[in-house]
Amino acid sequence: TVHCVLINSGNANAATGERGLRDAEASAALVAGHFGIRPEQTLVCSTGVIGVPLPMDTIEKGIASIVKTLDVTEEAARNAAEAILTTDTFTKQVAVEVLVDQKPVRIGGMAKGSGMIHPNMATMLSFITTDAKISKADLQALLGSSIEDTYNMISVDGDTSTNDTVLVLANGEAGNEMLSPSHPDWPAFVRAFDHVNAELAKLIVKDGEGAQKFIEMTVTGAKDKEAARILARSVVSSSLVKTAFFGSDANWGRIICAMGYSGARFDPKKTDLFFSSEKGEIRVLKDGEPLPFDEREAKRILSEPVVFCTAVLKDGEGTATAWGCDLSYEYVRINGDYRS
Repeated sequence: TVHCVLINSGNANAATGERGLRDAEASAALVAGHFGIRPEQTLVCSTGVIGVPLPMDTIEKGIASIVKTLDVTEEAARNAAEAILTTDTFTKQVAVEVLVDQKPVRIGGMAKGSGMIHPNMATMLSFITTDAKISKADLQALLGSSIEDTYNMISVDGDTSTNDTVLVLANGEAGNEMLSPSHPDWPAFVRAFDHVNAELAKLIVKDGEGAQKFIEMTVTGAKDKEAARILARSVVSSSLVKTAFFGSDANWGRIICAMGYSGARFDPKKTDLFFSSEKGEIRVLKDGEPLPFDEREAKRILSEPVVFCTAVLKDGEGTATAWGCDLSYEYVRINGDYRS
C-alpha cells in the first residue's frame, strides 16, 4: 500500500548512476521516517535536468519543511501543483465528482509537462487521486486503458525524456460498494476518470513550450482504432505540420504526408480532409481529390488559438483523436536557454 508520493522538480535524478538510486531510496526513507511508514510505501518522482545528482541536503531540509505544512485545502493543492512545474507556464489541475451507489465519488488530478512531450507520455508527471472503493487490479487496468487514449495521444515536440509517471491512488473513503466492471455505475466512473486524464493531457499540450495554437486531429473511418491512433499521432507529431499551423497555412499536403509515413495503411483515394475553428470550416480534400478553397478564408480559420483537423477515411470504423500544438520561434529560444 502506498501512503506518500514525493515529487521534486528541477532535477531529474536520471543518468546519475548508483548514487542516483541511493539518493532516491534515501529520499523515500526520509519521508517514511516522518510518517512512521516503510520506505517502499513512498513513491519518488523527479523531473528536470538530466545527469545532475540530487542536492540531498536541500532535499532533506525540504522534506522536513513540507511535512509540517501538509493540508487538504485548495490552497495546498495549488501549491503542490505549482511546485512540480519546470518550464510550464501554468498549473494543471482537474477534478470531477460522479455518483456511485448514489454516493459522491471524487476524482482529481494534477500534472506537469510542457516540453519533451511525445507518445508514449514523455517528460510529464500526472498524479490522480480518488476516494472511490475499487480494487488495485481494476484500478490498474483502468489506468492503463485510459492512458492509451489520453497521455499517449499528445505531442508537443516529438521528443521523449527519461522521466515520466502517471499514478493513481484510491483511499476508498467515499463509502460506495466495491467498484468493478460489473458494477452498474462502472461506465459513469470510467467516463469521469477518462475525462480527468484527457483534460490534463490537453492542458499539457496547451502549455507546450512556445505554443500559440492547440491542434486537435481526429481520424474517422480508419481500418480499426489502432490505425486511427497511429495516423492521428503522426500528424500532431510532424514538425512540418506544426510549423504550417504556426503560420496559419492550410498546407494540407503535409498532413497527408504525415499520414502516409505513419505506418498505418489507408486509401488516400477515399480520404476527405477538413480544417475548422470557431471561425468556420473548409474542406480541402474529397475522395483524394484537392478542392479549391479561399486561402484568405483558410488563414482566417486557422488563425484561431484552437484549430481542428479531421480526416475521414471510409476504410472501416476506427476513430481516434490526438492533440498537439504548433512549433514557434519561442520554442527554440526556451530550449536554447534551458540550462542557462
